[in-house]
Amino acid sequence: MAWLLAGLAMFGPFSIDTIFPAFAQMGGEFGADKLAMQQTISVYLIAYALMSIVHGPLSDAIGRRSVILGGLVVFIAASVGCALAPDLTTLLVFRALQGLSAGVGLIVGRAVIRDVYQGDDAQRLMSQVMMIFSIAPAIAPVIGGWILGWERWPAIFWFLVLFSIALLLATWAWLPETHPREARGTLVPRRLLRDYVAIFTNSRFQRLAAAGAFNFSALFLFIASAPAFVMDILRLDERQFGWFFIPMISGMMIGSFVSGRAAGRITGVRLANIGFACSGVAIAGNIVYNLVVAEPAVPWAVLPMVLNAFGIALVFPIITLAILDMYPRQRGSASSLQAFTGLVLNAIVAGVLSPLVSHHGLYLALTAAGFLLVGWGFWRWEIRRDRTRPQCPKAPTGMEPTEHM
Repeated sequence: MAWLLAGLAMFGPFSIDTIFPAFAQMGGEFGADKLAMQQTISVYLIAYALMSIVHGPLSDAIGRRSVILGGLVVFIAASVGCALAPDLTTLLVFRALQGLSAGVGLIVGRAVIRDVYQGDDAQRLMSQVMMIFSIAPAIAPVIGGWILGWERWPAIFWFLVLFSIALLLATWAWLPETHPREARGTLVPRRLLRDYVAIFTNSRFQRLAAAGAFNFSALFLFIASAPAFVMDILRLDERQFGWFFIPMISGMMIGSFVSGRAAGRITGVRLANIGFACSGVAIAGNIVYNLVVAEPAVPWAVLPMVLNAFGIALVFPIITLAILDMYPRQRGSASSLQAFTGLVLNAIVAGVLSPLVSHHGLYLALTAAGFLLVGWGFWRWEIRRDRTRPQCPKAPTGMEPTEHM
């Protein structure tokens, strides 16, 4: 289950990171500058965010398995369209279609975990999935660079086609339906809107979702800026993206492993506090490094990413499970809205902030610090409210599950 769910979560990041090494080649062929090529990420993320609010409730109504299989079919067709795109406009259209379908693996997969497992077991599986899934951003640009050594950029999208077909066959063969018919809701638009309003206006949901989204954005800023960070700031070539991604993802994998081992031994609140502290130390070190060094270079320029990713991996399962536990009968919807919150912020980071600050390492570090401080502020707000809340039996994550706050 862990390997399959991690694989399903991978094809979203693969769609973003695999094409990074091809930006220069694609821009040259389409006559597009760096800002225009950055829109291939923004368009994808905006479509991903918009459709993310549908994947979850759709799986609540018709089942998890059907939604995942349907999403994979659409993603395969979109990847074929990208590979055959004759111009940038056509490519952007099919990138949007990729984004509309790519969220099924990650969003619905979270609901599958909570359908099957409870408490500490759910945290362990969530951490295992994240640990395996973390491989994707590390190897995706490396694979993209290798492919460019053999073929031109369309071959990257043909690789995504083959990868998605493999996932489709594996899901068909091995993923059971985890959401029984008697537990399913209906797709009545008015009821769906009412449920979304109830979740989104829940102040506790807002605090937790914002804490997770801003915390991750401190790292995603560097991911979205990877072409400029690797090739312009670090002065590496398109085959050397591994210098950035492999250390970063190693930190995330180690953090996910520690999170799984800590389940049932350390409270969720304490583990998340440790995660925020690790990220704070990492970003402070990154700022100091960029103030002292005129020209950032590997490995020192990427070492702070390791600790930052480690901290994020400790925080993520705690916040996610706390949100899912708030709505046991609407886990798909809750997962969708959490993903939507993060994706909207990621789209702004990739399309607006990254082009503005990605030309200088210090600007990247300072912007990341701002994101972390905001995320930590929302987390501390939630902890203070949790301490003043009437005490109920605690969830295994160390946070109190409730549907109405």
